[in-house]
Amino acid sequence: MIKPKKLQIGDKVAIVSLSSGILGEDSCRHQLELGIKRLRQFGLAPVFMPNALKGTAYLENHPEARASDLKQAFKDDSIKGIICAIGGFDTYRILPYLMADAEFRLLVRSQPKLFSGFSDTTVNHLMFYRLGLTTYYGPAFLTDLAELADGMLPYTASWFKSYFHGADEIIASDIWYEERTDFSENAIGQPRVVHQECHGFELLQRGTRDFQGKLLGGCLESLYELLTDADTKAFCERYQIFPAISDWQNNILFIETSEVKPTPESFRMELLALKKAGIFDAVNGVIVGKPQNEAYYQEYRRILLETVADASLPILYNVNFGHAYPRCVVPYGISAAVAKNGKKIVFNEPLFAD
Repeated sequence: MIKPKKLQIGDKVAIVSLSSGILGEDSCRHQLELGIKRLRQFGLAPVFMPNALKGTAYLENHPEARASDLKQAFKDDSIKGIICAIGGFDTYRILPYLMADAEFRLLVRSQPKLFSGFSDTTVNHLMFYRLGLTTYYGPAFLTDLAELADGMLPYTASWFKSYFHGADEIIASDIWYEERTDFSENAIGQPRVVHQECHGFELLQRGTRDFQGKLLGGCLESLYELLTDADTKAFCERYQIFPAISDWQNNILFIETSEVKPTPESFRMELLALKKAGIFDAVNGVIVGKPQNEAYYQEYRRILLETVADASLPILYNVNFGHAYPRCVVPYGISAAVAKNGKKIVFNEPLFAD
């Protein structure tokens, strides 16, 4: 895997809308201003790619425009990092404009850049994994940098700083936050509802496999669609986006559930798709994200054990990544190990190039 370099003070970072175009809507203008302010506080210079702010309708109808923004961000030597605006639901539609473009594929390998986002961005991460670039399942512009409280959530902000300094391990946050119900201007400066973390990282089963390997995964709903949805599956099979079983072998699967909060029945169905694909037989362990708002916390816990139905497979649950707040960064293709007590995830190599 090729690693990008860390960010430095003064670097330009591109903002791209690869799924939803909501960042360009008037209803998000106050969040846009907050996100710009926070990036500048980090010492970064935000660059909005030409189509990033064109709104929901335009970007839904023009996946080629979304793809063009990503290519131009890689082509611009002055841009050192790329941050997704938010997730969405159809980023797979940009794949033909990128994977069939020899120049883009060459740019990814010859001019690697930090790439951050989560949710539907799973498909983009897996595209980059296929092209050999380490990317980062982490903060996005609207969900994190544009946090409506007086500052970014401290745990998330500390992980955004890891884009400048690197990181050695992931440990649990002492607190967690509920998702907001009001994203209007009236919510500016209003803190989120906060809870003390009662569970921490939970080692559901120790298993007998060596709980280490390269990290690979994403949003469970996105992975499920890649395996089962006819349109998504066709695109991804054409460009071999879903990792082959050899990519999962002796590595670590990480998965998390979206803001939709899938019912226990849906959660079981999605896990069964991974099981049918042979992933649980191949990997050395599974890391599972904290459910947003702790929805179905105990039900998911039970269904994980029932569906995997393999005592040899280690499972770590309730890790702070994905759609729950706050969130850390999970790097694709980086070798990691879970401590025997399950209290931390240790990186076995640097996250970035020297």
